[in-house]
Amino acid sequence: MSVREEFDEWAADGRDKGMEERHWATAKHALGRMPVEPGDVVLDLGCGSGYAGRAIRDTYDAGRVYGLDGSPEMARNAASYTDDPQVGYVTGDFGALPFAEDAIDHVWSMEAFYYAADPRETLAEIARVLRPGGTFFCAVNYYEENVHSHEWQERISVDMTRWSAGEYREAFREAGLHVAEQDNVPDRDVEIPDASAFPTDDWERREDVVQRYRELGTLLTVGVAPRSGTDRRRGAAPRDRPP
Repeated sequence: MSVREEFDEWAADGRDKGMEERHWATAKHALGRMPVEPGDVVLDLGCGSGYAGRAIRDTYDAGRVYGLDGSPEMARNAASYTDDPQVGYVTGDFGALPFAEDAIDHVWSMEAFYYAADPRETLAEIARVLRPGGTFFCAVNYYEENVHSHEWQERISVDMTRWSAGEYREAFREAGLHVAEQDNVPDRDVEIPDASAFPTDDWERREDVVQRYRELGTLLTVGVAPRSGTDRRRGAAPRDRPP
């Protein structure tokens, strides 16, 4: 099954909202670190329901937010959740972003990057569209050090790329992005039962739950596009403007 087919089904079943609820616990803290200034252009890559882009627009007064998803149904749902004319959604390929060079100030991606058919190609595209000094905030729960996530591939028909933290840093640098920071954002919203409640239907040991949510959480890697003497241009439009 293709990415489009898989996530069209998710959108039709209302699972886009479910992802939003699960991811917000760590996404809100990572989003709070983004150096978005009023008027900036932001791309939400793998936007799902579009919650992150809307939060960026509301919190930072971003000039324009584009949400891109491989699923037309996801993009359609996301568009229905807002009437803000400065927020738009488009269906697109992670390996061929429909934006001009130096068109985007910041890129955000939460729990989507590992669905890219060729993640290194996606990073090269992100580096191409970012303006000098622009940032890429990449947040993933599915990564090598998080052993509790490894079985996720068995539950989905789409191929996923499972990199380690070191492989993320290496790939960012190969694409020409400076790695500004990388750390784990803990999920403190999930309630962890007392030890007497274990084993549960999902967990054998309380220690594993603590590790999964409080220690490992979401791996956040932040890349920065190299600066140059070129003036940053605002208001650049994508090659194919979202509806």
